[in-house]
Amino acid sequence: MRILITGATGFIGTALVPQLLARNHHLTAFVRDISAAQAKLPASPNIEYINTLDYFQHLDQFDAVINLAGEPIFHRRWTDEQKCRLKDSRITLTQQLADLINRGTTPPCFISGSATGYYGDGQEQVLHEGSAPATNFIGELCQAWEAAALQARTRVCIMRTGMVLGKQGGALTKMWPLYSCCLGAKLGSGQQYWAWIALEDMVNAMLFLLEQDTCQGVFNLVAPHAIRQKDFHAMLGRAIKRPQQPFAAPALMLKCLLGERASLLLDSQHIQPQHLLAQGFQFRYPTLSSYLPDLI
Repeated sequence: MRILITGATGFIGTALVPQLLARNHHLTAFVRDISAAQAKLPASPNIEYINTLDYFQHLDQFDAVINLAGEPIFHRRWTDEQKCRLKDSRITLTQQLADLINRGTTPPCFISGSATGYYGDGQEQVLHEGSAPATNFIGELCQAWEAAALQARTRVCIMRTGMVLGKQGGALTKMWPLYSCCLGAKLGSGQQYWAWIALEDMVNAMLFLLEQDTCQGVFNLVAPHAIRQKDFHAMLGRAIKRPQQPFAAPALMLKCLLGERASLLLDSQHIQPQHLLAQGFQFRYPTLSSYLPDLI
């Protein structure tokens, strides 16, 4: 396939690109810094780089567009300025890609990112692709992001991605220093569910959506078994053989330190990947206990 990919140098993109190249796909990576991208991604005659979409009047020359771009969601406090960056890096680019797709006559399929922040705090409710969206900032951001992608008149797959765990980055890199120094703690009550997915399953799910023409619509890219935060805390501490603190980081303290971002840690999201399972996708790591030995 000929594939246009955005976000190729991110945590997920750098894991996906080698798998696409291994399948002899031809990639065009839309990046901000071509030299930095060439240094980060595998050298291959099957990948080329662009730093503008102005080259294209349409995207008929591609078989697929994979849209992974987006300003990191947790790195900075959500000031008004930062919220504008988060929106622009997701909604504006996605709208631009959808517009280019719609200008052609033989459009590529469109696989575009979103996040489980769409659902907000579900508390004890089991959430699935048809569950109602949240009305907070991140919920409304995801709704607008998805709406932009769904304007493309082609086969569209929306990926609502949970917390991605992997060896070389993602959420674990932020937790690791605390846990390795025995400073990991429960967050808030610890009863909240975390929807997570192994990086390997994330990549395989994207390949599955790319290759299965019957896949269309919204897909939760999360493991079938969400885990309560207190159990995640205990399992990670045992796995790295570091006794962890028995106390909890109070929810109020986290809200004071992180502002609105605290919702990403404190919201309970018991999410099921119903649509992905219904299509026949098989998870390599359905439970955290099956993944931690390989992860650590």
